[in-house]
This record gives sequence, structure tokens and C-alpha cells, in this order.
Amino acid sequence: MIAMVPTVKCVVWDLDDTIWDGVVLEQDAPVPTADALRALDVLDRRGILHAVASRGEFEPAAAHLRMHGIEELFCAIDVGWGPKSEAVRRIAETLNLGLDTIAFVDNDPVERAEVSEALPPVRCYPAEQIASFPDLPELTPPAVTAEARQRRALYRAERIRQESEQEFHGSNTEFLASLDLVMTVRRADEDDLERAHELTVRSHQLNTTGRTFGIDELRRLCASDDHEVLVASLADRFGGYGTIGLAVSEIRGENSVLQLLLMSCRVMSRGVGTALIRHVVERARARGRRPLAEFVPTDVNRVMLVTLRFAGFDVVDSDSERMLLRCNDVRSAAAPNADHVTVLSGDVTP
Repeated sequence: MIAMVPTVKCVVWDLDDTIWDGVVLEQDAPVPTADALRALDVLDRRGILHAVASRGEFEPAAAHLRMHGIEELFCAIDVGWGPKSEAVRRIAETLNLGLDTIAFVDNDPVERAEVSEALPPVRCYPAEQIASFPDLPELTPPAVTAEARQRRALYRAERIRQESEQEFHGSNTEFLASLDLVMTVRRADEDDLERAHELTVRSHQLNTTGRTFGIDELRRLCASDDHEVLVASLADRFGGYGTIGLAVSEIRGENSVLQLLLMSCRVMSRGVGTALIRHVVERARARGRRPLAEFVPTDVNRVMLVTLRFAGFDVVDSDSERMLLRCNDVRSAAAPNADHVTVLSGDVTP
């Protein structure tokens, strides 16, 4: 069986003689090539990120990108004199992306060889191939969602957010309160299925049961009268985080059983898991149903059991493979509030 190669999520670009013909520090006043501009635009609209790993001085390079109106297209700019492989590695860590989802393009075969040798999962391309980028399968995601089209804005907002957190003088609780976090929870629709599927596949640590759902299965659950599929998006004063949560509940008589609750690892430090659980509980109670939750332990998801317990859930049944928890009204009322998060219902009716 042939292993599937992941779609590229970020293209890391050299600048001199790659994005433009010429060298900025040699006063060439180079202009970005038409092929590079087209590739940057097409891939950006597909949700593929761009970054820079180039030799030279940062300020002149950034100023040149800015002068030609393309600096905003790049989520990370790493310009210096060290090995390109180290720059690519830093970019992958900054953007929280696996090296097997990174592509590197450079006109110099020696630079490409250095990156390829140091980082074998990274796919390397010569500058001569830039014109073909929009047609390459590995640069063509199987689906382009509305969230994908705003991915660059999400990452740039996250960079500003992290810089603000580093400069903030105060406790973590005070910083969270300063963010003005707003979570919007609503029933999933057709446009959410690709992102919901992606969350189940990618989010393991913050997944209560470790379950994954294919798009067809999610579509069936959304249409079922016996299930409720909710998606949660998050925003703060810096911008949006996109869709960061998924909750799938099954209606069993008078019970509403949470079969899956997961959060994106990107918001793990924002303390929003409890807010989403509280909203799910309140929806169940508003319909006269008793809130229950399943939990299936994995190697990495114990934090979600802790989150359920803090939200007021008690274990009422368990075996070696799963637990069933019920929301205890008394403990739930006494549970710590996620007061730093405002939760809104995005549904037309509650």
C-alpha cells in the first residue's frame, strides 16, 4: 500500500533570484517575477501559507517586500546568514507545522541540498519550477474551505497575540481576561464538514474519546434527529482563531450523551474547554434532557477527563475501555466559571 503524502501547508521562499531576479543588498532594485506573484496569490487563496528563509539583512529584505506590497502574504520572515535548514526548522516550529507539510523553493542547488540533507521530510523545488506551482497536486488541497481562505489572517493574528502575551505584565489570568474572548457555538452545516473532519483527525490530546469521523459520517449525523453536531469558533481582540471545537451528542431517550468533544490544541492555553462543555450542558438541560458524556482514555487525552470532572461530571459507569459520566447538578453549579469567555449561540433558535 502506497502511503499518502500530506498536502503542503506552507511554502518557504528564498528571496534573491527566486521571488525576484536580482539581489537586494547589491542595489539591483529587483522586481518580483510574474510567476512568483501568481503562485503566491493562487496558493494563498487555497489556504497554503507562505514564509521566507533567505540570506541577507532582515530590514532591507522586509522593506523590499513591503515596497512591492507583498510583505503581508508571509506569516514568518527569517532572513540572516545561518543555514537555511535552521531557518526552515524555526519557521515550522513557529507555525506549529510538521516538516512533511513544508516546501522549500530556492534558486541555488547547494541551498536546496543543504535543506534536503538536514530536513529530509521537506520537499525542495528549484526556482525554475515556480510557474508550475499552481498545477502541482501537492500544492492543491482536496478542498478549500472558507476557513482555509482566511488561514493567513489567523496565523498573523496568532503571531501578534503571542508577542502581546510575551510583553504583558501581569498574571496569566489577567492576560486571558484582557483578550475579550468570544466563543460562538452553532449547529454544523455542510460548509463546516471539512474542518470538522480535520479537527477529529488532527486533535488527539484534546479529544474525549479519540474518535474520528469521515465527512460522510458527519453529514449523516448532522441530518439525524438523534444527534446534534456543534462547532465552536473563537475570537478575541486580535482577531479570529477560526473553528476550534467540535461536540457530537447522541439523544438516548431522556439523556443527551456527549460522544465526542474536542478542542484544537491551538487554544489549549486559553481555558475555553470548560466554556464549551457548559454550553453543551445548558443546551441539553434546556431541552429537558440529562447531560451525560462518554470518555475513552488514550495515551494523551487525560486532560479532557480532568476538564469534564472540573465541569461537574461524575463517573457513573466504567470498564477497561470506556467511562460514562453524568453531570452532577450540585457540582456543576459549584464548578469554576470560565468568566473570561463570552459564549454566544450562533443558531437561529436556541
